[in-house]
Amino acid sequence: MRFKKTTAYKKIKSLTKRIRIIQGGTSASKTVSILLYLIAKAQCDKSPTLTSIVSESFPHLKRGVVKDFLAIMEAHGYFKDDRWNKTDYTYSFETGSKIEFFSVDQPGKVRGPRRERFFGNECNNWSAEIFDQLEVRTNEFIFLDYNPINEFWIEDVAKRNDAERIILTYKDNEALNPAIVASIEQRMNRPGWWKVFGLGQLGEVEGRIYHNWQIIDEIPPNARLERYGLDFGYTNDPSAIVAVYYFNGGYILEEKAYVKGLSNKQIADNFQAMPPALIIADSAEPKSIDELRSYGLNVMPTKKGKDSVRNGIQLVQGLPISITKQSINGIKEYRNYLWLVDKNGKILNEPEGGQDHFLDAARYALNTLSRIEPPKNYWDKVFAEELNPKPIILNRGR
Repeated sequence: MRFKKTTAYKKIKSLTKRIRIIQGGTSASKTVSILLYLIAKAQCDKSPTLTSIVSESFPHLKRGVVKDFLAIMEAHGYFKDDRWNKTDYTYSFETGSKIEFFSVDQPGKVRGPRRERFFGNECNNWSAEIFDQLEVRTNEFIFLDYNPINEFWIEDVAKRNDAERIILTYKDNEALNPAIVASIEQRMNRPGWWKVFGLGQLGEVEGRIYHNWQIIDEIPPNARLERYGLDFGYTNDPSAIVAVYYFNGGYILEEKAYVKGLSNKQIADNFQAMPPALIIADSAEPKSIDELRSYGLNVMPTKKGKDSVRNGIQLVQGLPISITKQSINGIKEYRNYLWLVDKNGKILNEPEGGQDHFLDAARYALNTLSRIEPPKNYWDKVFAEELNPKPIILNRGR
């Protein structure tokens, strides 16, 4: 199926200034439309150009914009395997032009050679310094896209004479599945959410459940594996496996699986390929737990009861938590896990379900561990960050 050139694409194509800022809500076709435009430009170049497409981390890049790029190329019959360098993540067109992909946590790439074009995907997740390094090394034009969850350095860039900004919403994306449209519009009663994700306007999403988790590069060598959490899924929802490590007074979460359609045997195969540890699984599926035990796995059901979800969330809220950057679905859930809101916009003490599979699995595991005291001065740092919020900057230590 070919990707349609939507209203979003037409609006993006009409931009002419050097810095082209694409602010928008959910499912607005920001990324796909920019990719369609950049592919068309590379195919029509009279002389070779280099386009750099950049995201916050390499796992985020691979599962997001790279996946979309390859899907577009294959759907339109453009893709040639011998032109795709799987090591360097570059595609070479017949015109001699190239599109390369890298992440902002690769300093050598950020401060590397010049390019003609640059696309910063979800740029609200990295720092102004990164943008500065990339911008001064770009000759022709720049695209920046993001959801306007809160104010960040883009506001200063938008004031420049060589910058222009458009706002896209799901209504600019005629290719959107009607079921997705209905899902988006069901949240009209959430003023904060609707302003940002429905209307694409700058706002603050109210009712976020978790705050101040740190995104880190990888599991430290001396971190101790404590548990695995398992949330069952199959047809509509993914099965989520989360590893929980203890390190330096806090816990680290890492996504090990997040896949639909996994049988219990395939879930067991995943665990058997990992270091052994106690598995805490969703108690709603005792038959599945028994089957996993039959494969020799040490599996215990999570404890459920009245207010167990709210109490479990409260416990997790009190812990210093880090999450590895390869946990793409976990990071997305963390950023979008909200309390329910009633028809009058009042925040309720009940989490919004649906996009919480990683978080449920993590909660199952964390709830069976002894509560720990945070390191000295930890909460002073947290309160300081809440008063002076900053974009997440990935840990570059290797």
